[in-house]
Amino acid sequence: MVGQSEGKRAVLLEPFVHQVGGHVSMMKYDEHTVCKPLVLQELSFYESLPLAMRQFTPQYKGVVSVHLKKDSFGNLTLLASPSLQHEGCGRLDNTSGDIWHKYKWAASASSSTELVKRCHTQLTKTFKDSCPGRMRLRTDLQYCTDSLLEDANRNQTEKNSSNPWGLHCHRQHLNRMSSKYNENKLHQFLLLENVVSKYNYPCILDLKMGTRQHGDDASEEKKARHIKKCEQSTSASLGVRVCGMQVYQADAGHFLCKDKYYGRKLSPEGFRQTLQQFLCNGNHLRTDVLEPIILKLKALLSVIKKQSSYRFYSSSLLIIYDGLEHKESTAPLDHHLQGHFQKTNCPTSHSRVDVRMIDFAHTTFKGSKCNHTTYDGPDHGYIFGLENLIKILQNIAEGK
Repeated sequence: MVGQSEGKRAVLLEPFVHQVGGHVSMMKYDEHTVCKPLVLQELSFYESLPLAMRQFTPQYKGVVSVHLKKDSFGNLTLLASPSLQHEGCGRLDNTSGDIWHKYKWAASASSSTELVKRCHTQLTKTFKDSCPGRMRLRTDLQYCTDSLLEDANRNQTEKNSSNPWGLHCHRQHLNRMSSKYNENKLHQFLLLENVVSKYNYPCILDLKMGTRQHGDDASEEKKARHIKKCEQSTSASLGVRVCGMQVYQADAGHFLCKDKYYGRKLSPEGFRQTLQQFLCNGNHLRTDVLEPIILKLKALLSVIKKQSSYRFYSSSLLIIYDGLEHKESTAPLDHHLQGHFQKTNCPTSHSRVDVRMIDFAHTTFKGSKCNHTTYDGPDHGYIFGLENLIKILQNIAEGK
């Protein structure tokens, strides 16, 4: 149980408003740190991460204990208690992935729509606070009880003041777990680098990599489900599919958002068009970020080819750049936004981009504490996806 003295030092977790994909909701711990429920296999990966891969993964910052607390109004708050960490992963409660993520939710029988509205208000406020440029935001996100990501005509709402996917994850867990929370029970969360904290308006593309998505520990039913998803999407034909996206539209001052359901329906040509859309700010193609992204992906490809026995099943790859172009800024950007790549004859030569691998709950490698099967050689499915991704981006750069 959590004592009063520990509670006073607890950190209030907030929704991470820049989550564009995945089914596990991310929480904001502080400006430069996010957290997620701990999975032993993912912890094992971070603890034995090869040096060459560190520049392509979020920095691992440790483990923190998290608990739920109810206030006098019946609302639940998710709190992290740094002083209550468990020692040794052997004693970690791996059920933490089940009961979590209730940020200021009412435990009473409030209607689903009302809960969504209250959460959207908080997400919008948090999103505004997270953007140093204080961009003009749309706050007229429609609330649909059938699907948070569709309007009344079953069309996806693309223009949002904050990415709706995080809200979608929260609502799913609210419906499933509202009657199962255990106040003050400790759950273990991973602390990871917030890889978009340095960006004014982070444009993020979440790509599910590889031709296989199920882990070695998947049940036959889950295995069959994931195989079918791959066969019916670009995972099979290209080794990569869109899992989520947000791209800043400079002409309108909002983000255009897409989710994993959109990505599953794409053909190879639709995938190419989506990549081009990700690189367009509403006015023009961001050619200034294209070459730096390709260079980063080529560097990652070189590293992956050397990682024998690693299989990155169900992992994702984030491609990130700043929606605020250097030439549009009225004030100097901080040193984090000054790019390390330079494009010849390009007026926006200070482009800052990033490429990061995430989500390693089903990653396996020789020597893993949670290893199920030992493989030889590199992950050829992942390599296949990276090579196709690079090829498509090169074609876009060449105007093909």
